[in-house]
Amino acid sequence: MADSVSPPGNIYSHLISTEEPQVKNRTMYQSKFRTSVVAESKLNKDTKKTMGPAKVEVPAPDKFLKKHSKESRPLKEKVDHDTCTMKKPAVPLRADRPLMGQQRNTDFIKTNKTIPLMTQKLKPAFTDTSRGHKQRLEDSGLVPKYIKKKDFGEIPEYLQHFNEEVQRAQEEYDNYVKEQKEKGAMKCLSAEERQTILEDLKMKWEELHHEYQGLPVVIDTPRKKSQKERLDAAMNQLEKDINLFETFKTIYISSQ
Repeated sequence: MADSVSPPGNIYSHLISTEEPQVKNRTMYQSKFRTSVVAESKLNKDTKKTMGPAKVEVPAPDKFLKKHSKESRPLKEKVDHDTCTMKKPAVPLRADRPLMGQQRNTDFIKTNKTIPLMTQKLKPAFTDTSRGHKQRLEDSGLVPKYIKKKDFGEIPEYLQHFNEEVQRAQEEYDNYVKEQKEKGAMKCLSAEERQTILEDLKMKWEELHHEYQGLPVVIDTPRKKSQKERLDAAMNQLEKDINLFETFKTIYISSQ
């Protein structure tokens, strides 16, 4: 019918018809434990199916929950009373009189088990943060415990040795100066001698200064230059000597 409908010059009528290949699906892997797993899951699931919360016996009003009742407590060791062979003495009667003149050798500290333990004394502390961080007051440095020492306020031994050495050196120097004075190696100038020497130095400086003022304005020869340098050096030395005598009131000179 396709040949009768299509015209004789149609190229689609001459194509070779090809059949499409059929792809076969691979069989899916199934575990051999599939049936047992399904059965177990259904068995466990059915047990959890309930109608509302589980019905539990309501506790009685007189059996209320007490403090520390859910905390685990160590089991007390059971004492076997049957192993005790010795019996305690019977309680004395009311009409019995105590024995007089007998001493008891009883250690009440060991026998009496109701003696309370000594409570530990709390150590002083202080809080340094808003969150309650505590620190021992003794280790903080705020307690003046060093003033309670026996050697508090005393000079240490090394400072005492140092002071003794300084004093010994000063004494040796004073003795040396005294010996030199006694030998005549040094002579102390009196106030009159010091004033006389000071006036002589000033007069010498005035003479050199007058000579310095007489130098020509133009110094162009070697002789003039040497003369000016000599006057400068002499005046500078005199100024140093005058300053020395004016500064120090006591002056020693060597007699040698």
